[in-house]
Amino acid sequence: MSRKLVAYFSESGITAKVAENLADAIGADLFEIVPAVRYTHTDLDWRNENSRSSIEMKNPASRPPVETVRDNISEYDVIFVGFPIWWYVAPTIINTFLEQHDLAGKTIIPFATSGGSGMGKTNEALKPSCPASNLLEGRVFKENTSKDELAGWANKF
Repeated sequence: MSRKLVAYFSESGITAKVAENLADAIGADLFEIVPAVRYTHTDLDWRNENSRSSIEMKNPASRPPVETVRDNISEYDVIFVGFPIWWYVAPTIINTFLEQHDLAGKTIIPFATSGGSGMGKTNEALKPSCPASNLLEGRVFKENTSKDELAGWANKF
């Protein structure tokens, strides 16, 4: 049986809830991707083109630093990576996480939460950050997705 990790970034708590339920449903370890500098409400105002999140997302090379690197990533075969959809892709902090780890040969499965968007061009934006891994197509979930539904999806991998 492969070891699984659910790594996630969440500022509102919605993605955190889905990630926690997913990890519990499939018996995976859980890891929160925490920004070195937490986002404020003002930072997350997508309607303000000068907000921190808007500036980061306009620059595909942006790599917001993270607080902690997962030191035992080599122990996992399958890594589910969760995040809210920002501008139809993963927040660039997800690229930071992926680039900080040796993911060669690992299966990476993104999952997201969104108020209405799909996965958009998420894989296109993430693939350069994990080129030696098997990046699979992900899925968007709602906050109230059941553990059974999460397990049914995740156990296919």
